Amino acid sequence: MSPKILASILAVSASLAVVPLAASAKTVHFGSTLNTAQEVPPHGTEGTGTLKATYNTVSKALDYKVSYDKLTGPATAAHFHGPAAPGENAKPVVPVPADALASPIRGHAVLTAEQASDLMAGKWYFNVHTAANPGGEIRGQVEQTKK
Repeated sequence: MSPKILASILAVSASLAVVPLAASAKTVHFGSTLNTAQEVPPHGTEGTGTLKATYNTVSKALDYKVSYDKLTGPATAAHFHGPAAPGENAKPVVPVPADALASPIRGHAVLTAEQASDLMAGKWYFNVHTAANPGGEIRGQVEQTKK
């Protein structure tokens, strides 16, 4: 191989070494404490719950687990809602399938860019509905956590 060709190959190789690799995924952690006081309007029941979730910024995958206790009856529906600040209501954006409502709820969703933006901005809440409280029995604003 001629020295000129070898020099060209080395120059190209060196320039490729400084090209950044594809962005690595960042995992963002979320959590929430669900209770009746955060429902709009609030309820006086004893229901409580917790949500833990992770969001992958590259795959746009949201994985979540919700545990709840002391509801007035079986869960009839559960959803992530948004965009909404605390004290505001919004439409469901990620529903939980009807066959996955038993505690603990485990789920997975791939978010749109708009959904991801609202989630990252703290504009989502999660609530669990029952027959006695069809508008929602427990609710919690979804916030970023350290883990």
